[in-house]
Amino acid sequence: METAGTALHSIIKANKNDFQPQQDILAVEEPLQIQLQLNTHTGRIHKNIAITMRTPGNDNELAAGFLFTEAIINNRQQIAGISHVHNDENNILVALKDDAVPALQNSERNFYTSSSCGVCGKASIDAVKTTSTFNDAVDFTVAVDILYALQSELIKQQQLFESTGGLHAAALFSLDGKFELLKEDIGRHNALDKLIGHFFLQEALPLYNKILLLSGRASFELIQKAAMAGIKMIAAIGAPSTMAVELAAENDITLIGFLRKSTMNIYCGNQRIK
Repeated sequence: METAGTALHSIIKANKNDFQPQQDILAVEEPLQIQLQLNTHTGRIHKNIAITMRTPGNDNELAAGFLFTEAIINNRQQIAGISHVHNDENNILVALKDDAVPALQNSERNFYTSSSCGVCGKASIDAVKTTSTFNDAVDFTVAVDILYALQSELIKQQQLFESTGGLHAAALFSLDGKFELLKEDIGRHNALDKLIGHFFLQEALPLYNKILLLSGRASFELIQKAAMAGIKMIAAIGAPSTMAVELAAENDITLIGFLRKSTMNIYCGNQRIK
């Protein structure tokens, strides 16, 4: 059944020498152009910030989360409004307040972000890293049984991934394992931007006492975005990269990979797991 974020496509299903026409469910992928409206010394202008390939939906949260996690803006009060341009669902404008000064040097990128990579469009190595203002020392512990139960809860919540196999998920849980929010997208970085953008727009950051669960691998860019939001515990179904582990350690983040129902790898921050 076709749902929001998915589309039906006619295929031929091959099973050895048997070929049958069927309907397959695909994850929708479309470009989203993110623009800023801001004041300059020459007047108010529109500036193109990025194009990201994403699954349509939660575009306001995606745009806000992207601008925040890329350190272009730093608080909700800088935003006057967010809207699609001329009812174009693939073009979104974030209007800043008159006194807002975005860090446009942090938007140095080649104007395009694929659904598989959120940093590969960066124009320079220096433009890759951002620095979080949420760097307080946060002490808590989570029972290991709570962590083992997260994957089953994610599967229960993630309807689109089960139907298409093509969407990544970023889910937030309380420290006692209670599900709070899930966002999905064909791009793993977009899913996390949507999640963080939701709380950013509600002025509910930092997310110190939360658990972030990622449906795939834990890449450098995802750890960086989580650090920007003050997240201190990240569990991933897949593997982390070397830079992801290094960045997690630098930001005092507990990082778990290969999370299953009874096994996991703890890469750093094991003091928070009991």
